[in-house]
Amino acid sequence: MRLTRSALTILTRRGLLALTAGLAASIALAGCTASPTAPPKKVLVAGATGQTGSLIVSELLASGYEVRALVRDTAKARKMLGDKVELVQGDIKDPATLASAFAGTDAVISAVGARGAKGPDRPEAIDYQGVKNLVDAAVASRARQFILVSSRSVTQPDNSLNKLFGNVLIWKLKGEDALRASGVPYTVVRPGGLLNAAGGDKDIVFEQGDTVSAQTTITRADVARVCVAALKYPEARNRTFEISARAGPPVTDWRAKFSALKPASRP
Repeated sequence: MRLTRSALTILTRRGLLALTAGLAASIALAGCTASPTAPPKKVLVAGATGQTGSLIVSELLASGYEVRALVRDTAKARKMLGDKVELVQGDIKDPATLASAFAGTDAVISAVGARGAKGPDRPEAIDYQGVKNLVDAAVASRARQFILVSSRSVTQPDNSLNKLFGNVLIWKLKGEDALRASGVPYTVVRPGGLLNAAGGDKDIVFEQGDTVSAQTTITRADVARVCVAALKYPEARNRTFEISARAGPPVTDWRAKFSALKPASRP
């Protein structure tokens, strides 16, 4: 069958329209596929008025994130955190107060910790049940990432901290396990001994396996840097690792640090 010139023109135009539509659909699909791995913009911080949590808030603000803090005392938090932070009143021990805190956020960083071996803020209530409540809220809100500040030595039940502080490491491990089992993309950061110093002047060592190691310390400020860096790189997701500081050039290539880690649920 021979086609006239006008028929060929019509077919050519139709082909170009179909090709354009196909390219547009491909671009849209690529955008949808890439979006889950894009860095979050609005981050909820639990434990924001704590020594490490307040530094995480400062680091987030310095990095251009919108920050919402989950706090029990808004007046205290406002004085400590300033006016650039959105405050939401709630308590991790009360699940009913958490849904509104998560609404509209992309990710959560938890730096909560027990305040005593016994009482309402004991390790079981905060480091396990409180963390689990946060995890459940993250699941319900479809959070894109949950970063949990835990502790080195959580897999070592004979550690002296357990005897001195209400089995704190045991309960922290249970909190970790609840997060890893949730299906929410996670990053579990296990710092060594925490120091109150400026940080930023040493190399950060990333390890896995929770091996016994003496004199592993890191500043709270450097813990904050690791947590905020973990938001930026997909390689940090679904990873559990220990961190400490040692003499050496400060970290400039965070992606390389996270890329060297293996996805492992335990230890």
